[in-house]
Amino acid sequence: MAIRVLVADDERLFRQSLRKLLEATRDIKVVAEAADGQEAVLKAQEKEPDIALLDVRMPKMDGIKAAKLIANLARKTKVLMLSIYDDDEKIISAIRAGAAGYILKDADQKDFIEIIRHTHAGKAHSSPYLAHLTLDRAPGREGLSEEDRKNQFSLKYGLTEQELKILRLLAEGLSNEEMSRLINLSRETIKMHMKALFRKLEVKNRTEAAVLAVREGIG
Repeated sequence: MAIRVLVADDERLFRQSLRKLLEATRDIKVVAEAADGQEAVLKAQEKEPDIALLDVRMPKMDGIKAAKLIANLARKTKVLMLSIYDDDEKIISAIRAGAAGYILKDADQKDFIEIIRHTHAGKAHSSPYLAHLTLDRAPGREGLSEEDRKNQFSLKYGLTEQELKILRLLAEGLSNEEMSRLINLSRETIKMHMKALFRKLEVKNRTEAAVLAVREGIG
């Protein structure tokens, strides 16, 4: 059975091009298009697609708000966000809103399609376009207090108290300069802690670190 997809983007040419790309495969079918966030929510309820591809920036309702509504109203639909920007804050907001992942619009065509297939199948997809950064909570953490979660996370990754503090601020979307002012550390020191965090968490950048923190319930 073909993967049923909704494409939501305010640029008609992009929607049409994406439809042609997806329907050139045998296992993907575009069942609906939307030009704004409100229309995307209505089409998701009506068509119940397997995957909703939502542009982050759309009129009437942005993609992040639409993703949150779709997650609540069309529970069988998995949302993938689309954007031309690798925007830390937007990515984290989208994941918090219930999106299964995030794809940059300059993704390779083959990788783009594979991301959709893997997301539909519920499989992780190691991609430079961030689609694998899902917000599934780690098992066994729901009943823990915030302090216990922090302690377990710190022990698991060997984080210092200062590194954990910086990670939490990172997950809140603060820049290095804002962190520097808030916790009274130089930007050079912040960068040093960041490098240590990336190494210990085995992530490539601040976005992956922030989403990991959110996923583990400490962000």
